Amino acid sequence: MKIIVCAKQVPDTNEVRIDPVKGTLIRDGVPSILNPDDANALEAALQLKDQYPGTTVSVVSMGPGQASYMLRECLAMGADEAVLLSSRAFGGADTCATSTTLAAGIRKLGKYDIIFAGRQAIDGDTAQVGPQTAQRLGIPSVTYVQKIREIKEGSVVVERALEDGYEVIEVKTPCLLTAVKELNEPRYMTVSQIEEAYKKEIIVWNENDVNLAPEDCGLKASPTQVFRSFTPEPKGKGEMLTGTVNEMVSALVAKLTEKHVL
Repeated sequence: MKIIVCAKQVPDTNEVRIDPVKGTLIRDGVPSILNPDDANALEAALQLKDQYPGTTVSVVSMGPGQASYMLRECLAMGADEAVLLSSRAFGGADTCATSTTLAAGIRKLGKYDIIFAGRQAIDGDTAQVGPQTAQRLGIPSVTYVQKIREIKEGSVVVERALEDGYEVIEVKTPCLLTAVKELNEPRYMTVSQIEEAYKKEIIVWNENDVNLAPEDCGLKASPTQVFRSFTPEPKGKGEMLTGTVNEMVSALVAKLTEKHVL
């Protein structure tokens, strides 16, 4: 079985700041990490690799050269190879252009059975790239996968998380599955795995390598652009009620009536 994982290097959201004048993210000095949902996607692939001998796991990412550090982490966790789609032509891509580039890279990788991707990236939260990539490849996709129930010949059975439960879906392969954090707990890297990861080559492809014209990727192929990013104003502190249960209930009813909620 051949599995491909789509991964993204994102800024650590605990360290993100926003320029109050430009309304853009300040990335200078901000550490980058493997997108958390993508880590769950990779772990799902690695668990199948452990379960089915002969399975290979390839990780593909689109980003600048520094994304190679994140790909080293994926190799150290157990991936067999890593591909970085990197070029100035890819810069400024929205989800539409990003999925076009990822799909082109996946086609170059050749035949596959399952593609895993994270539910969404923490720097954009669109949850669009995975399904869009599947659409460009002409394969079915299942989002919000919280459990892989069974791998069959030519299909896979999964649980798709819903707000009030889940649904069981059997989907034909090849297919794309997006992972949520409830799917698994990503494994840790060992020192020996880290050492081995730095001995492996990161494959780097540009637009020519994946047969994309400059106008079909990056900013030129992006129908949407980010106008402004901002930090929501903090909400005021809540009001704590004190007294007996009856006194607090009476006070709460009075306040809700005052605000015309009741």
